[in-house]
Amino acid sequence: MTRSDGIGAGVSALVLIAIMAPLGAVLFRAGPMTGLGAADIAAVRFTIWQALLSAAFSVAFAVPVARALARRRFPGRSILISLMGAPFILPVIVAVLGLLVVFGRSGAVSAILGFFGLPPIEIYGLHGVVIAHMFFNLPLAVRLVLQGWLAIPAERYQLAASLGFTSRDVARHMEWPMLRAVCPGAFLVIFLICTTSFAVALTLGGGPSATTVELAIYQAFRFEFDLARAALLGLVQVAICVVAGLMVFWVAVPNATGTGLDRPVTRWDCNDKLSISLDAAWITLAATFLFLPLLAIFVRGVLGLGELPASIFQAAGRSVVLSLASAFVAVALALPMAVLIARGRAAGIIETIGALSIAVSPLVIGTGLFVILRPYVSPQDSSLPVTGLVNALAALPFLLRAFVPAIGQAEAAYGRLAASLGMTSWQRWRHVLLPRLKRPLGFGAGLAAALSMGDLGVITLFAAPQQGTLPLEMYRLMGSYQTSAAQGAALLLMALSLGMFWIFDRGGRVNAAT
Repeated sequence: MTRSDGIGAGVSALVLIAIMAPLGAVLFRAGPMTGLGAADIAAVRFTIWQALLSAAFSVAFAVPVARALARRRFPGRSILISLMGAPFILPVIVAVLGLLVVFGRSGAVSAILGFFGLPPIEIYGLHGVVIAHMFFNLPLAVRLVLQGWLAIPAERYQLAASLGFTSRDVARHMEWPMLRAVCPGAFLVIFLICTTSFAVALTLGGGPSATTVELAIYQAFRFEFDLARAALLGLVQVAICVVAGLMVFWVAVPNATGTGLDRPVTRWDCNDKLSISLDAAWITLAATFLFLPLLAIFVRGVLGLGELPASIFQAAGRSVVLSLASAFVAVALALPMAVLIARGRAAGIIETIGALSIAVSPLVIGTGLFVILRPYVSPQDSSLPVTGLVNALAALPFLLRAFVPAIGQAEAAYGRLAASLGMTSWQRWRHVLLPRLKRPLGFGAGLAAALSMGDLGVITLFAAPQQGTLPLEMYRLMGSYQTSAAQGAALLLMALSLGMFWIFDRGGRVNAAT
């Protein structure tokens, strides 16, 4: 085992301890468990139901949108596809405020419905949670399904044209088999994301009938400090995530589209006016659904900037420092683990450790860390460091997915040469890996920083009034009905999150090896 392999194994062990030790601390302090109550069972039922609906609607909406994007070429297409990733890195609390402006009872959509004598949209409860999850996950579903469409070789379409296939024949023999391979995985990934949702349920949940497991864990900690109930709910959430993860492998269908020569695809079966109009309608509908809340945030936020209290700017400074520290820790943890995975050294075990941060509730991890640290430091004094560590662990699976392919390509291309030259681990990192990791490093660091900037999770448990981050201060403004100031804070938070991601991502692309 090389030195870098040893470092990777040590880091993986530390990550495992950082996730499991807090869970063990909560279980140890919890005492005897009495089982799930009626409210807890209702929370589990609602969690699964809203995740099923959110995933189903997201994938169902994504199929015609991805089909339209795959079949059409128009000015700004690549920019539109890139901008579709914005909701994923957008702070949840900001997106929720934008959705309220558009879909709330006094929002634009409800006003249009009222003009026709229809009742307004009920944004709180199941409807709001599903709409918010669709807003966040539709771009992910579109990208996954679009990759499936683009993976069909151009030669298949040429063969279909020579055989006289109609549009229905193309769908039956080429598109439906691809969708059968891609859609189940996309559905289950989104389902898994929605089961661990917290901020959406916190802001749009409609009381006991619309409480997720993650929100129930928060209530058990924050209002009752019932560690036994919180620990049991945490284990239930782990079980839900594990079952969903196993189903990914169970429903996986090999993609049998074959390989081609990467030639441009020429479609002959979709040039009639009806197909063109339908594709344009789907693209317009998706763009309106995704970008209208962002536009509302910008317009309303500009008007509210003048009403921001001084505490908002202090919280913004804390959030920037916290997100930078969280991104640094996440990258430092992900790099050595990614090397082990790329080299095939216990890859399955390391990937499982990385995925545990999604399965185990961040609130449980944060509370467990507070329990461990309580004899030495007060929860208020450790709230920011604990939040930063939990945010770094939450970003770890995404960073591993970004780093592993690049490291694997570098090792395959230059690994044997580096070994024949007798390079040390440091020399291998400096001359082989890091020059080819600039792009994923920039992307990963920006993603980790943006996710940490917009996080509204652990910090809500023990932060003192003067220690709030920008998302927490914005949530407090919303709770005190200072809507205009909250909208200004939303614009500031959105600008900081997207700006931080852009700076890191752009920095990774400058002079990056290709």
